[in-house]
Amino acid sequence: MRKIAILGSTGSIGTQTLDVVRNNKDLEVVGISAGHNVAMLEEQVREFHPRLAVVYDPAAAEDLKARIYDTETTVLSGMEGLLELAAMPESEILVTAIVGMIGIRPTLAAIEAGKDIALANKETLVTAGHLIMPLAKEKNVNILPVDSEHSAIFQCLHGENRKEIHKLLITASGGPFRGRKTGQLADVRPEDALKHPNWDMGAKITIDSASLVNKGLEVMEAHWLFGVSLDQIEVVVQPQSIIHSMVEFEDGAVIAQLGTPDMRLPIQYALYYPEHRYLPGKRLDFSQITSIEIAKPDMDTFKGLPMAIEAARIGGSMPTVFNAANEEAVAMFLHKEIGFLDIYRLIREAMDAHQVIENPDLDTILEVEKVTRERVRANK
Repeated sequence: MRKIAILGSTGSIGTQTLDVVRNNKDLEVVGISAGHNVAMLEEQVREFHPRLAVVYDPAAAEDLKARIYDTETTVLSGMEGLLELAAMPESEILVTAIVGMIGIRPTLAAIEAGKDIALANKETLVTAGHLIMPLAKEKNVNILPVDSEHSAIFQCLHGENRKEIHKLLITASGGPFRGRKTGQLADVRPEDALKHPNWDMGAKITIDSASLVNKGLEVMEAHWLFGVSLDQIEVVVQPQSIIHSMVEFEDGAVIAQLGTPDMRLPIQYALYYPEHRYLPGKRLDFSQITSIEIAKPDMDTFKGLPMAIEAARIGGSMPTVFNAANEEAVAMFLHKEIGFLDIYRLIREAMDAHQVIENPDLDTILEVEKVTRERVRANK
């Protein structure tokens, strides 16, 4: 049995991870966590019988304790609970399906404890890649990407010499607003932005896809995951989401990973790497594919991508500012406190106001995040 723990088991990636567990009898879930969704967490406890369940909100944790008093599952709360789950001795691999910078400390704790990481939390590498990757190397821990684009690159590179990479080509669907110009985005509503044409994702990531911030975060991640320069990473729009990403090698050969838009595939590949195990579901029918469309992203309209690349080039604490400003702005947009284009404005203002700190440690990263969120909230 391969024993796994899941940070964020009630979210989009977490629930799809549990779908993979249901289809494979040699996976055992030993730990799960959620922010406050006690009802779903109770269902998961009763189905998967984990040894530990963590609810970040202490009051919700007490509620869960009362609900599952008749089980043998231990309930903990807060960051201390997440840290205990991350490092629990029973697990072999931690799935970081939690959204936001809250995932950084548990990920570091899991690496320190020698756990492999199935990484779905973008913010971990975006803000702390300079801490995460050296520690993973020191502890001989695998960082296994779950994001569909990075998983695609990871699969393309299996057995290849990474020194022969010429370019990584990260694909983007273009989101629900592909083809629109700035003036056409002024009045879009959260419900419009949440209508992703291809993927079933959580609300925050879906908004990031609409703004192309998501693709900018993926560029930052790829830089750390695969050890390439920012100049070796290109974003291309592939609206059908058939090609999930590509690698161009020094001799001009391009290897692409294709498939249906199903997040269970990269999740399962990370859990069983390097095995391509059978996965039930739809398959690509090449007899029905008459063309595959490729286009350049519109960086003049969708400013999330160029601002992310700018933040990555500046480095230091600036990626934390970009990420924290976006997180806060997206939360306000989802609550209809600001408009869609205000997301770009608030990120820009936060970046312009920040004095860069080189090589920030974890405490500095978290302090920069706090200050940035306060600034964005004040400027709405």
